[in-house]
Amino acid sequence: MESNNPKSNQNKYLTLSGLEPLVVTPESNFINVGERTNVTGSRKFLRLIKEEKYDEALDVARDQVDGGAQIIDVNMDEGMLDGVYAMTTFLNLIASEPDISRVPIMIDSSKWEIIEAGLKVAQGKCVVNSISLKEGEAEFKRQAKLVKRYGAAVIVMAFDEVGQADTYQRRIDICKRSYDILVNEVKFAPQDIIFDPNIFPVATGMDEHRKNATDFFDATKWIRENLPYANVSGGVSNVSFSFRGNNVVREAINSAFLYHAIKSGMNIGIVNPTMLEVYDEIPKDLLEHVEDVLFDKRDDATERLLDFAETVKGTSKEKEATVLEWREKPIQERITYSLVKGLDTFIIEDIEEIRQTFDRPIEVIEGPLMVGMNVVGDLFGSGKMFLPQVVKSARVMKKAVAYLQPFIEAEKDGKQEFAGKILMATVKGDVHDIGKNIVSVVLACNNYEIVDLGVMVPPEKIIQTAIKEQVDIIGLSGLITPSLDEMVYISKEMERQGLDIPLMIGGATTSRAHSAVKIAPHYNNTVIHVNDASRAVTVVGDLLNKDNSIYKLKIREEYDKFRDQFLSRTRKKEYISIEEARQNKFKIDWETTEITKPNQLGVQVIETLDLNKLVDFIDWSPFFRSWDLHGKYPDILTDEVVGTQATELFADAKKLLQKVLDEKLLKAKAVFGLFEANTVNHDDIEVVKLVETTESLGLDSARPDSDTNNNMSPRAESRGSNENESQTYKFLSLRQQLKKREGKPNFALADFIAPKDNRIQDYMGCFCVTTGFGTKELAEQFEAENDDYNSIMIKALADRLAEAFAEYLHKEVRVKHWGYAQDENLTNDDLIKESYKGIRPAPGYPACPDHLEKKTIWKLLKVEERIGVVLTESLAMWPAASVSGYYFANPEAKYFGLGKITQDQLEDYAKRRGISIEEAEKWLSPNLTD
Repeated sequence: MESNNPKSNQNKYLTLSGLEPLVVTPESNFINVGERTNVTGSRKFLRLIKEEKYDEALDVARDQVDGGAQIIDVNMDEGMLDGVYAMTTFLNLIASEPDISRVPIMIDSSKWEIIEAGLKVAQGKCVVNSISLKEGEAEFKRQAKLVKRYGAAVIVMAFDEVGQADTYQRRIDICKRSYDILVNEVKFAPQDIIFDPNIFPVATGMDEHRKNATDFFDATKWIRENLPYANVSGGVSNVSFSFRGNNVVREAINSAFLYHAIKSGMNIGIVNPTMLEVYDEIPKDLLEHVEDVLFDKRDDATERLLDFAETVKGTSKEKEATVLEWREKPIQERITYSLVKGLDTFIIEDIEEIRQTFDRPIEVIEGPLMVGMNVVGDLFGSGKMFLPQVVKSARVMKKAVAYLQPFIEAEKDGKQEFAGKILMATVKGDVHDIGKNIVSVVLACNNYEIVDLGVMVPPEKIIQTAIKEQVDIIGLSGLITPSLDEMVYISKEMERQGLDIPLMIGGATTSRAHSAVKIAPHYNNTVIHVNDASRAVTVVGDLLNKDNSIYKLKIREEYDKFRDQFLSRTRKKEYISIEEARQNKFKIDWETTEITKPNQLGVQVIETLDLNKLVDFIDWSPFFRSWDLHGKYPDILTDEVVGTQATELFADAKKLLQKVLDEKLLKAKAVFGLFEANTVNHDDIEVVKLVETTESLGLDSARPDSDTNNNMSPRAESRGSNENESQTYKFLSLRQQLKKREGKPNFALADFIAPKDNRIQDYMGCFCVTTGFGTKELAEQFEAENDDYNSIMIKALADRLAEAFAEYLHKEVRVKHWGYAQDENLTNDDLIKESYKGIRPAPGYPACPDHLEKKTIWKLLKVEERIGVVLTESLAMWPAASVSGYYFANPEAKYFGLGKITQDQLEDYAKRRGISIEEAEKWLSPNLTD
């Protein structure tokens, strides 16, 4: 029973602090959390953190506090960030800014190591966002105890082992269970618990979503009445996502929902003040329609609000009856509208109509079409259009130009005037071209002539073509690390041959650092790194400007300065010798650790897999990133900035994916093997392919095993005389050499396999999967139809399916073929977060950047012979939509980044592999300390 003593009661209030205390009492107004210091929610903040512009990032935090935020949410979850470093650095800097640090911090992350890093340095009493029962009670208790030990409050998501709570009953059941564990078992102060019962969108048109708002209100009220002293929080803008693009209605929904949520007991939350209307100032007719939806007062509440929304002044949508009003506008406006909207329905008839008014057909391109594309370029440059829309615009432009081409060719002197000529090429040995193609399309939309040499282009062809075609800029693209050396070589050759053409660098493995440190010093003309398509137009425009000398000089000075700073930072880091690193290896107790013998040793082949099995394993977030739309799926679909375009792109992707599935347009194949293995000579892994290796043929193919009643299970057959002798193969791992603090090991992949000297038999596996057969033909078919949009789309989908196949096969291996995780029951989100036991590293990636390891995988599994995936001279896989790697099963195995290595390990590595130092440098140059 609550005491009447005010001081006693104060102990039961949520009390947080920065430099100043924040006591949340029943009399407190709603506590607003500032959300812009979150890399997943603010592109600007993400850019500042990536570029380590922490002073400017502090200004973002300061603006939040000045704008009335009583708590600021700090999140550093992004794949290319060192989250621990970023969180620690930023919070330490906040601590030295009294005008920011006076408010409490909300440490927000899905990764516990980042949360704990923040807890170690956060000033005052902060809030952890978040923990839940998603991974079970044991992990929930472990994290809660640590939060308690650090003296923080905690947000608890209404999420359990089954999934997110989406009904009233599920909300209160999970919150009650969480509360009981925290208060009764962990002894967590109840006033330090903040529940987030999940705010979901309303008015989606789906019956199961009709009670989304009322269930939240009711659950909030129940929590406040039945879980003493607990608080309730939520992200308010989620509720109105169905009306993104119509700010008038969104603001009304947000305000009305917040008003009633506060009345129900919600006392903390993330709210965007710019997306709120004053409740009393919401027009009465609009408010009536909104509250009918929120409280599910009528069966037709959603339909009525949708209809009413079309009449509200300030909406971005027009009434259905006026959708085609644009067809009544002047011809130039119609052409511009088609280009901006990516609509090709009427473009041919409009082009023919306007062609009749010009003396020469080329003038239609140089005039009306370029007027429209200039509008597209302006909208894209100002952030009002996004990359997928621009590629759709390009599709319309290409269809218009294709229609005009016969008329232009009929005139002998018909020639289009371009703004410049750009050569684009993926370098020798590399097969990836999605990013290159997107940049090419965007530049073509801005009236640049593109000379696209395709993929795997030798340096001599790039240089010869550049000279012959008299191009203005050379653009090089690459995805794998050997491509970086190809770019260095090309820059040296361009300098040797006296070329005076700017060099533009792009691709997944490229970076400003590599361009400044490795390429720019070898070429006297401009070298510039372009990290996304949206920058390409501006960069090219500045490079080709008549008065470009100042711009070029500025780039050169920036890169010189960046190189000096980068090398200075690198030299400041301390490295230890390879022998010292081996002494500080990651140590596993091999007498007690869990080692499971695979259920089936040897090589198995999946000749054909039904692609439908892979759909649920797709991680869609990288798909959106490939289109320059940044955000995590599915949240990106309701993002305030890119949500509308992401939703349209996703619909187009699903449509094409369904066509692929229905018509079986792509083929999925795989080969994998599980083998006896042991570590030898510190960092090498010896693998034994046993006598009579077995191979499974026809999994999910049309070749059922006659012994299994056509149930499509794997069919094992002895290979007998083909493999009647055991063979030994050796994988070479590399070891971290950065000097670590006390107690932190220097990892190598070999640490996760039992040493041969211990006389304990261990095991490992390797694999290659592909979904790329058929992609090239489909892409070429789309290109022939002037449809770059779907040409790029099919490659992006094939990549996603390949990654999904790798995820699917790894699960099958863990659960069935190896069987060390037979009881595993993980969701796709869990798989994306790599919550499974064991790891699946790949050659060319952070833990093992050595692409030469692929050669051993190919020999061991006979990859090319069995499934047709080949390696280029730079060891890229073809088809491009392929994934290969290893399987490690030890429960202590973990992912890590190798980082820089020193000369002694380089020499040791070259000796172990039996190659020259120069050859070793070629493959490991990005990881060398010099």
